[in-house]
Formats: sequence, C-alpha cells, structure tokens
Amino acid sequence: MFRDRLHAGRALAAELRPLAEEEPVILAIPRGGVPIAFEIAGALHAPMDLITVRKLGAPQNPEYAVGAVAEDGSAVLDTDVARRLGLSRGQINDVVQRELRELDRRIELYRDGWEPMDVHCRTVIIVDDGLATGLSDLAAVRALRRRGAARVIVAAPVASRYAVDLLREEADEVICVSVPDDFRGVGAWYEDFSPVSDEQVLRLMVRAGAQAPAGSPAARPVTIEAGHLLLHGDLTVPEDARGLVIFAHGSGSSRLSPRNRSVASTLVRRGFATLLFDLLAAEEEGVRELVFDIPLLAGRLELTTRWAASQRDVGELPVGYLGASTGAAAALTAAAALRDGIGAVVSRGGRPDLAGDVLPSVAAPTLLIVGGLDTEVLELNRLAAARMRCEHRVAVVDGAGHLFEEPGTLQSAARLAGDWFDEHLAGSPAEQGAAAAGGA
Repeated sequence: MFRDRLHAGRALAAELRPLAEEEPVILAIPRGGVPIAFEIAGALHAPMDLITVRKLGAPQNPEYAVGAVAEDGSAVLDTDVARRLGLSRGQINDVVQRELRELDRRIELYRDGWEPMDVHCRTVIIVDDGLATGLSDLAAVRALRRRGAARVIVAAPVASRYAVDLLREEADEVICVSVPDDFRGVGAWYEDFSPVSDEQVLRLMVRAGAQAPAGSPAARPVTIEAGHLLLHGDLTVPEDARGLVIFAHGSGSSRLSPRNRSVASTLVRRGFATLLFDLLAAEEEGVRELVFDIPLLAGRLELTTRWAASQRDVGELPVGYLGASTGAAAALTAAAALRDGIGAVVSRGGRPDLAGDVLPSVAAPTLLIVGGLDTEVLELNRLAAARMRCEHRVAVVDGAGHLFEEPGTLQSAARLAGDWFDEHLAGSPAEQGAAAAGGA
C-alpha cells in the first residue's frame, strides 16, 4: 500500500536507481504517471518528457479497457475482449476517434507544438502509476520502438500479473515495486489516489525543465507585494523582447493554467515577454466572491504593472494585457485607469461586460476573442464591444467552446492574440525592421 503517488514514486525510484548509468529518458504517461516520473527523474538525474496514450474503454463501461491508442495514432486492441463484448468495427472506430480527440487536446496543452524528446538509440523508461491490463503501456512501448528507442523499460509501483506477462513479451524489462496475487485495481493500492489535474501535470513538467523546447528562455519566479499579501508570478523575457504582455486570469484560474501557459509560450516565441501572475494571494483563493470583485482584481493588475515598470529587464517595454474570464474585465478596467500606459488589450473567452461603465473610457486597442460555440458569452462580448469607443474587434474562433479545449482552437486564439500585439503593441516585425533600416 502506498500513501500517495509521491510515496510510490520514491519507492519505484529506489528500484530503478541501478539504471542511472544508462542515462535513460524518463517518459511519463499522463496524467497519473507524471508525479511518479518526476520523483524518478530527480533520483536518476534524468531528463523527463511525456508519452501520451489513451485507454480505449468499452462503450457501455469506459473503465473497462479493450485497447489503447498512442499519440502517433497507432492503436492496440484486445480482440478477445472486444469479441466477448460483441463490439462492432464501427463501435471500436468511434471509441478510437473520441480518444484521439482527447489525445490531441492533451498534446496541445502539454506540448504547445514543440517536438517530443529525441529517444533514438536511448534507453527509455515508461512510467505509469499502475498497470491493470497493460494495454496503454503496450501502446507506448510500440510507439517508442517506432521512434527508434534502443531499450524500452516499463515501470510502475503496482501491477497485475496479467499486465506484467503481457508487457514482458515486447518491453525489454518490466520493473514494479509490487505485483500482488490479489490485484484489485490500481487505486486499491493507494491510500490517496486523487485524480491528477492538467495544472498539476504542467507544474511538474515546468519543475522538471521539460515544459519548453531547448533554447527557450526560462521563466523566473517573481513575488509582488500587495499590502500585507504576496502575489506570485512567472516572468519570461526573450532576447530582444518587443513588448511585455501581462496576463490577468479569472474565475479561479491561475498562472499555472495550461491554457494560459500555452498562449504565453506562443507570445514568447513571437518576441514578447510575458508575466503570468496570480491576482489573488494564496490565502484568498478559497474566497469565491473575490473572483468577481473586478475593482480589486483591476487594482492588483495596476499594482503589478507599476511593479513591472520598475524592473530593469522589462521596465522600458510597452505593456499589453491579456485577460481571460473575469480577468478580461479587470484588464479593461486597469487599462482605462492607466490610459496611455497600456498599448493593447486582448480578451480570450472573457467577460468584458463586467467592466460596465468603464468600457467607454478604454483607450487601448482591444481584441475580444470568443469561441463560436460559446454563444452566451459571445453575445455578452458583442454587447460590451458596442459600448467601446477605442479601436476594437470581436474575433470568433469557429468550433471553440468557452475553454478552447477543442483541437487547434487554443492555437488559433494564441495566433490572433499574437497578431494583435504585433500590430498594436510593438508594431509588426517587418515594420520594426524597416524602422531600424531607416534609422541606420
């Protein structure tokens, strides 16, 4: 019995320590395998990445695995189980397509377009929080063989005898802390088997140094004083930054939100510094009404903007805001208060209507990005836009819901935001180059 995934990861790391001399790559199966892989990567001083696979659940019982699909689109199917359940080819294809869509969503959140770690001729350790049928890990093994891995090892704290026997047919090794005869499901061997969120995955990948491609500027943690409270943030400054975009999260989100970080990563690649910070201090996070206290959130954003102006590496950069949900109203309210100090505002799935009577006073060019499927919020954005006197536009991302979870929609929103900041915050790269040439 393991207390939690942290305890399980440390126990499994002890079993794997002799493999450190092979300089392995640790690949976690998200989401449950990530906390365990994080402990192993630290113990073995090894690089960590993800190998994304999805279980194919039976249509009548999604928890009952009939196969698995890997991120390269290849699938593994237990034909005996599928036949016993009477599944048709059409039913199986429907399940595969549904899980591929979820794979696309997770890859977009976790990777943001960059390539997986190169495993060619490397020893790879696949890490999961437990092996029940072993089908998901078998799909991962085969995918890594296709990527040229020299040795593929599957590791988990606990496993069924069936899964171990299945995986030993194709993996080079299967290493487990426990293979109980009375296996009753993975969760039965943990005192705490709480679900792992996307935010937890991203936070651990950031800590492991695996959240950005090689050569990307590193984010540095910052602390901003708000009276007797401390606001925590992450500041990323690319070389020759053209502007600073400050994110205003809302509705219980945070600087660790995978969606916010994905958009920020896109902006950094386009030459903008980004500051993701929490509008609420840790001791305020449980107070739900504060999420809708627009004057409070806007005041925190103004405070943070003044703090940024005092920093040597970003103090001279033009500033833009990117708000989501209630953070969009806070961004517009702060932009109205600071007037010429804010060069552009972008709202993604935001509630600009909550800025109320402040809207006509906003001077910064404003882009309101809304999902086409988010009909109620889309109407609220159009009503808010009708009250604005500054340059503004409502951009609709077709096929996107409120959270932009559908494949490709978040990337579309990030591109729209980048284009707006290019045009209004720092000028387009072409214009900047022409200006520099003219000055020369």
